Amino acid sequence: MMPSLSLRVSQNLTLTPQLQQSIRLLQLSTQELTQEVEQMLDENPFLEREGDDAPESEPGKDAAESAESAESTEAADAADKVADLVTGTDPGNTSDFEPGASDLPLDFGAGKETGVDAEAAAGDSASDWEEWGGELPARASAGDDDDETPMSERRSEHLSLQDVLHRQALSLRLCQEDRAALYFLIESLNDDGYLEETLAELAQSFGDASDPERYEALLHHLTVALRLLQSLEPIGVGARNLSECMQLQIKAQQRLLDEEGSDTPEADALALETALLVCQESLDLLARRDVRKLMQLTGCNEAAVRSALGLIAKLEPRPGRPYADVDRNAIIPDVIVRPSNERGLPVPGFSVQLNAEVMPRLRVQDVYANALRSHKGCEGHGALQQRLQEARWFIKNIQQRFDTILRVSQAIVERQRNFFVHGELAMRPMVLREIADELGLHESTISRVTTAKYMATPQGTFELKYFFGSGLGTETGGSASSTAVKALIKQLLDEESAKKPLSDAKIADLLQAQGIECARRTVAKYREAMRIPPASLRKAL
Repeated sequence: MMPSLSLRVSQNLTLTPQLQQSIRLLQLSTQELTQEVEQMLDENPFLEREGDDAPESEPGKDAAESAESAESTEAADAADKVADLVTGTDPGNTSDFEPGASDLPLDFGAGKETGVDAEAAAGDSASDWEEWGGELPARASAGDDDDETPMSERRSEHLSLQDVLHRQALSLRLCQEDRAALYFLIESLNDDGYLEETLAELAQSFGDASDPERYEALLHHLTVALRLLQSLEPIGVGARNLSECMQLQIKAQQRLLDEEGSDTPEADALALETALLVCQESLDLLARRDVRKLMQLTGCNEAAVRSALGLIAKLEPRPGRPYADVDRNAIIPDVIVRPSNERGLPVPGFSVQLNAEVMPRLRVQDVYANALRSHKGCEGHGALQQRLQEARWFIKNIQQRFDTILRVSQAIVERQRNFFVHGELAMRPMVLREIADELGLHESTISRVTTAKYMATPQGTFELKYFFGSGLGTETGGSASSTAVKALIKQLLDEESAKKPLSDAKIADLLQAQGIECARRTVAKYREAMRIPPASLRKAL
């Protein structure tokens, strides 16, 4: 084939870096945007927060002279810094920093040569307390550290499950190996207080399986530490599964009854014994509340099994739940909606505003920009000019992101106005395309805006995507929002009889009586989405 030249005309769409950054910022959540802003502030010297003020002038000098001197000094420093950036030298470079030595792996079988110091595992003063009988030091008086620690900080201090267990472990008199093993097990717990790995798996993680004697010694220390861990509070911590967690709590109650002696009612002791047998059997039968099969497996009568089920219902399936860090899961709204009687509002009756706390206030560093302007033609000027342009793009895209969120939020409030007045039952069906057509935006843009963005309303805090949902047909030819149908189902379940709960088919019939065409499978899907158990599990004992 002979080579030839040809001319072709074609069109293609290319996303500029500025547009790519705008799309990426639009889909970020508030927390992700904060991290992005902090990273940009660290990397771009031409970007700064609006709250960063210039150094104050010295007292006793003329204001104009002080301001001129400070400006000239700052400009000189900025010029020097820009010159350093142009020449490639960075006075703030910390690449020569050497990190400290990494932690050594745990080794419980090496005695004093173990890689984990027992005092480090239990606190610097644990050995001193052990010398005095292993007792914890006396609690300091209320006024000892009032001047040092503010009350607000003490109230906001959060103790994790590991912190509580480590404090209890300080009162135990243990050898170095057992204390290190206990420390290791405490740190291996998940947020619910469970030990997800078996002791054999934990022992193998140290690579000692090749030495049988060393492996057995390590497994022995872990077994002793597990018994100690399960004796600490909260009761049930250190369990490997739900069955063991409930058995630990039941056994703890049995010990309390044994301490009371003859004053213990026989019915309570029988209920505890039956509950222990039930927990040792299949948990599926317990979840289904299959009393007949539980009677056959345990050999107890119906009254004892029902008393045991009532006792098990009062146990804590997640011992670490009281120590969960709820602030970590706190939702910060991007938009705040309040009732308002002001005139001229975009949405009559409601004020839709952006949350000022989540809006980063950024600006271009004018001193550095002016210094760069005065160094035109220098080597590296083009690269720094690009960084300055990136800072301006970033500020513009941040502002555009919040403007788009505000426009979409106002359109949502305007279309779902009845929801903000009457609640979930007044929600109307709405899809992304409706808002996209109204605002002249693409449907994918609306999807990015409504994902991981939250709105604080008089009815609660919701994700923007919550206000969108499909519709179900009605007898009048209209449609009802799936959110409103879920709210209606929940209302029916709240009013049901505990002894005779409503089945999914019965709920579908009740909805049909109100003019909403909803099949039984759809009712089951909505019920499961709201995490409501079926009728067999909602039935009272």
